[in-house]
Parts: sequence; structure tokens; C-alpha cells
Amino acid sequence: MQNLFRQLFDRFWAYAGAVSVRTKILGIVLGLVVLFGLGITLQVRAISQRALAARLEEQSVATARDLAARATDLILINDLFALHQLLNETQANNPDVRYAFVVDAEGRVLAHTFGEGFPVELLDANSVTANAHHQTVVLETDEGRVWDSAVPIFEGKAGVARVGFSEAGIQATVDTLTGQMLLTTVAVSIIGIIAAALLTWIVTRPILELKQVAQAVAKGDFSQRVRPWAGDEIGALAEAFNSMTEALAQAEQVRQERERLRTQLLEKVITAQEEERKRIARELHDETGQALTSLNVRLQMMSQSCPLPELKAQMDELREVVGQTLENIHNLSMELRPSVLDDMGLKAALERYVADCRRRYDLNIDLLVIGLDEKRLMPPVETALYRIVQEGLTNIARHAQAQTASILIEVKNGRVRAIIEDDGVGFDLETQSKNSKRLGLYGMQERAQLLGGSLEIETMPGHGTSIFVEVPL
Repeated sequence: MQNLFRQLFDRFWAYAGAVSVRTKILGIVLGLVVLFGLGITLQVRAISQRALAARLEEQSVATARDLAARATDLILINDLFALHQLLNETQANNPDVRYAFVVDAEGRVLAHTFGEGFPVELLDANSVTANAHHQTVVLETDEGRVWDSAVPIFEGKAGVARVGFSEAGIQATVDTLTGQMLLTTVAVSIIGIIAAALLTWIVTRPILELKQVAQAVAKGDFSQRVRPWAGDEIGALAEAFNSMTEALAQAEQVRQERERLRTQLLEKVITAQEEERKRIARELHDETGQALTSLNVRLQMMSQSCPLPELKAQMDELREVVGQTLENIHNLSMELRPSVLDDMGLKAALERYVADCRRRYDLNIDLLVIGLDEKRLMPPVETALYRIVQEGLTNIARHAQAQTASILIEVKNGRVRAIIEDDGVGFDLETQSKNSKRLGLYGMQERAQLLGGSLEIETMPGHGTSIFVEVPL
């Protein structure tokens, strides 16, 4: 049972909590007005009905006693016609009198106001003793309740006077009063609704404005401020919110300045890195490569002129070592900074790099470049995309255990898109983000963001990896 009440309460609170503050205030005010109006109406109706019923009983007794006093002489002289006129006069002078009649000491009806015949059952409905002041009973009839008062005439020796007062009059009065109270309740409810609407407008307007400003701040607009409407709690809340917004704006300015400095530093670092790569690659190619080439030529000449077979064989071995070293230096120079990227552009550099990866890693790589046949991109864009593809293929070769990889470069609608996919083992991106090996992926994201672009990674253990890069031109 307790769980049922708890569920009902939670469900009611869920519905009530979803209603706006204005509706809640209007509902509370309207509910209190209606409840108060109905309570007062019912209470006034009950009090009025009891008071009017007591007054009706008193009036019934007073009318019956007056009728008994005036009928005494008429009964003693046996003037039934005058007695009949007295009853009619009594009924005509008081609209609440439903009937009046007089019976003698033996219980015979001497006169009555029933024109079509006297109801005999009415005789036994009320009775009074000779020494009693009066006797009043309430009779239930088809026309409503009737207060029947019996008063002895001449201490009961001349008979009994009976008067019946209908409750219809007081009931009509109570109904009229109730209707007026209900109309007053409706009028007060309307006034209460208007007042509550004005109150809710005064109370909720700053709250709604606070909500709008909070939404704007949530979107990053820290220039919005809330106007304090009053010096109450809501006004204090607005001032505190403005202080918070100013603090957030200052913090955002500091963050943006730090981000700008970080971006500048990162750009300089990447630029310096590329320049240093270019310088090292050029020195390896021009100086170290030429020196090793010269050494290889001298060894060949010495081998050809050497008369000793043992020494000639050692020279040939040295030539092979120098040749392998020269090839490694050439590959290292190409990885550091391929000259074809500066001379022929991104497409040619990627084609050469992909061919080299196919040979070195025994990996099936598909390359498709769209939109770069007759034009080139800006050097920073070409460098960033080349490094992203280079890092992606390096990760595939080292970690993915893939058999096939595909690369798509497309220039369209003022943007260049790159997609790198493989059929390898994939990885858990959330776990990998906490690993230091993610530095390669982080570097790829940084290069894309420096150009105002974005990089997204979709992967799952056992389902390969897809990297989506989009950079504006």
C-alpha cells in the first residue's frame, strides 16, 4: 500500500512539475478562491437555513396562538362563518401559511382553509395537551416541509387551533442567497484570476528573462545581462547571475587568449618542425647522400683496381653496406620532407608515398584523389593533409593488422575532405584516448583544427577504423 501511494505521489508530482509557474500560481489562486467561496457559501446557507427555520417555527407558534386567542369567542358563540373568515384572513395576511383549521374538543373540524376537502390524515399528524403552551412538528409533504403548530383554545376546552407554515418561502430565500453567494464567488474568482495573472506576470517575467539569458549564455553569448526588476529575492538572483556572467565572460576572454596563444605557438612549432624537417632532409640528400655516393664510387674504383681477391670481396661488402645506408637515408629524407610535395603538389606526393608504403609494409592500399588534377591547394593545407595521411598509414601498418586500406581525397564546394579506412582490428577509442599512444591521433586533430577543420574517428574493436577529415579551402 505504501508503494502504491508512493507511485501515485510520484506520478502526480511528475505531472505537477511539468506545469509552468504561471499555471501553478493561477491554479493555486483559483483553487483557494473557489474553495473559500464554496465553503463560505455552504456555511452561510446552513446558518441561514437554521436561522430561518427557527424564525419560521416562532412565527408559526405566534400565528397559531393569535388564531387561538381570536377564535375563542367565535367558538363560544358558535359563529362558524366568522371563524372561517378569520382563518382565510390569517392565511391571506401571511403568504407562508399553507393551511389553518380549528377543531373542537371532540376533534371535529369546525373550520379550515382547504377548499376542496379537508385531509383527514392531517388530524393525527399533530396534537397538543390542554395544559401545553404549543406543539410544533415538521411534516413532509409533496410540496415540501411544513411546520405544523398546534395551540389549545381556552385551555383545550374550546378546541385546538392548527396552523401550517410552508418552508418553501425560506427555501426560496436560502436558494436566492446561495445563488448570490455563488455569483459573488464567480466574480471574486474572475477578479482573482486577473490579479493572479498580473501577479504571475510580475513574478515570472524576470524568471523568463533569466531563462532566456541563461540559454544565450549556455550557447556562449556572455554579453547578455538580466535587468533587475525589483530589490527582492528575484532581483538579487538577477544581480548574482549578472556577476556570474561577467566572471564567465572574463574567463572566456582569458581562455580565448590562451587558446589564441596556444594556436600561435602550435602553428610556430609545426612551421618550425616542417622547416627543420626540410632542412634535415635537404642536408641528408645533398651532403650525406652525396658523400655516401662518392664513397660508393671510390669503393667501386678501388675494387676494380685491387689485385687481391680477399680485399676485393671486403670492398664489395662495404659497397653493399654503403648502398643500403644510402637507400635508408633517401627513405628517411622522403619521410621527413618529400620534395615532390613542394614541387608537384599533394596528389603526386601521396601517390609516391602510397607506392612506398605498399612496398615496405606489404599492404594493399587504394588511393583516389578527386578535384586536384589541374590545381593545387595552399601549402599549409597540403602539408597538413599529407601529414594526416602519413600518420594514418603509419598507424595502420604498425597497429591495425590490416590487409587493406583506402584513402579518398576530394575537393568539393570549397572544402577538401579526406577519408582513411582500414579493415584491421580496430580499438576502443575511449580507452585509447587515455593512452600516451594517442599522441599521433591528437597531432592529426591539431593539424585539422589549425586550418579551421575537423577530424572524426569511428572505430570499434574487431571492426576496423575510419578517419574523416574536413578542411575549408
